[in-house]
Amino acid sequence: MRELEQGRKKAPVKKDVKTEKEKAKETEKAKEKEKAKRPYAGGAMPVCPVSKTCGGCQLLHIPYEKQLVQKRKELNRLLAGIHTVDHPVIGMENPYHYRNKVHAVFDHDRKGNPISGVYKEGTHEVVPVESCLIENQKADEIIATIRGMLKSFKIRTYDEDTGYGLLRHVLIRCGAATGQIMVVLVTSSPVFPSRNNFVKALREKHPEITTVVQNINGKDTSMVLGEREQVLYGKGYIEDELCGLRFRISPKSFYQVNSVQTEKLYGKAMELAGLRGTETVIDAYCGIGTIGLVASRRAKQVIGVELNRDAVRDAVNNAKLNGIKNARFYCGDAGEFMSAMSARGETADVVFMDPPRSGSTKEFIDSVAKMGPGRVVYVPAGRRRWRGICGIL
Repeated sequence: MRELEQGRKKAPVKKDVKTEKEKAKETEKAKEKEKAKRPYAGGAMPVCPVSKTCGGCQLLHIPYEKQLVQKRKELNRLLAGIHTVDHPVIGMENPYHYRNKVHAVFDHDRKGNPISGVYKEGTHEVVPVESCLIENQKADEIIATIRGMLKSFKIRTYDEDTGYGLLRHVLIRCGAATGQIMVVLVTSSPVFPSRNNFVKALREKHPEITTVVQNINGKDTSMVLGEREQVLYGKGYIEDELCGLRFRISPKSFYQVNSVQTEKLYGKAMELAGLRGTETVIDAYCGIGTIGLVASRRAKQVIGVELNRDAVRDAVNNAKLNGIKNARFYCGDAGEFMSAMSARGETADVVFMDPPRSGSTKEFIDSVAKMGPGRVVYVPAGRRRWRGICGIL
């Protein structure tokens, strides 16, 4: 014991002595905290505070290796009678913070304080999210900064019920290889008070931002982006590198959100296509030209078709950016385009089909059948129509 002076009396005070058991418990807790900070190493996935309300990561409670096994079982269930998948699903070494595209809905709580996050599954109720286990961490930081700046700039978040308020969404796109960052501020009106000062203040806090774009969406719609946009800072696009090529990405462009897995996916697609340098290739639903341009290095010529005019413009620029001269891109419906080719007696050796989540149409599949390519490489975005399309193919 030691003694503590209390006026003229001396009161005995117990020394803070911890037992070996208590010390061991504290050490174990410290180890667990440190382990949680480190990349995933095969145990249970970390706990997300909003996983039950967000609905985005429905397998988060399952260890990652078991998730991959479960996905293979689901594949075989969907493809029963058509094909059996006997090789393992190719996973990530670190399945965290991989999303290079991050979208946050902006709203306010009952006290009028701005909040940002995601819609609760099946509703338009906003679940506040501070950070997400699968989103780019820098993007989450920028969103938090924007949320914290709103009051000082007297910017109100949009209210879907009343139609009042300015800021609806923030979309952030990051170049995984280049580090370039685009911030898209989606507003209900083109009138953005003090926008230059707002952008300046944001860039002072995050000098890593490459470009800032204001997108105007004044419609009563669930669509995030509107038709009009104006560049507030930078070039209005970012660039990233994928499979040894450089790609320009604008706010509306489709670009795979997981750059690490996309490299593996496209590598497997090229392997299955079996290109030898003599083929005519069609890249249906080509987006900004990623698959087609990767294939152009192994094919005689590539024809890309895409409905989104902005994406087609990016695809043309991407071909120029990489010095590729054997790829052409057209704006139009892929099915109609191939039907017209067939009617003219033109053919293709390989068709890459990478449709949107809604899947391909029967008309598109019929147009592929009419053309009769030697190989069709199907890169599905969603599982709902796999069996039907694979059965037809």
